[in-house]
Amino acid sequence: MTLSQSSSSKSTPLVQHVRAGKVYRREDLVPYSTSVDRELQQLVAQGLLQKLAQGMYYRPKKNVFGEVPPSESDLLAVFLKDKNFLSFNPSVYNSLRLGTTQLYNKNIVYNHKRHGMFKLDQREYDFRLKHNFPKPSQVTTEYLLVDMLNNLSDLAEDEDEVLERAKKKLNQFDAKKLNKALVDFGSVATKRLVNAWLSQGLSKPGVL
Repeated sequence: MTLSQSSSSKSTPLVQHVRAGKVYRREDLVPYSTSVDRELQQLVAQGLLQKLAQGMYYRPKKNVFGEVPPSESDLLAVFLKDKNFLSFNPSVYNSLRLGTTQLYNKNIVYNHKRHGMFKLDQREYDFRLKHNFPKPSQVTTEYLLVDMLNNLSDLAEDEDEVLERAKKKLNQFDAKKLNKALVDFGSVATKRLVNAWLSQGLSKPGVL
């Protein structure tokens, strides 16, 4: 069933406004309905809209395989009311080949607006307020190393083993990129740790 096919939904201003594949906040739909909560409830019951979380709705988009879920970027941007965030799964640290093996069922979202655990469209997100983080296109292997060291105590890994591998493989990372990642994003503890490794002559990506 589509919005145009529903006889009970009719062609109201709200129905005309929402577009397939888009995520909306309730407050953004208020101007298009004289009884927004009742109309949203009706559209959800008809399957014409999906409720993603409290006050968040999605008009399903279809392709040959069926309904397409909302994109994560749209979902988070609408939830945060901000497009400036970095979402990632901690499993990405495994790509560093430093002995991390765990898989995680939630994403971490660095942002400037929200903090805490939230479920959006049946997905778990750990929102963390962060003063500074790179754009998704600027994430490097060196940044992932620094971020992993920042968060190592939160991971389900053997910290001593991971640190030992990172210490031995430090010189395999790009010197300039590692130095920049440390300066821009490293915690005090991470900077202290890497500087201690550098002082032992393990690598020379730069002195902070």
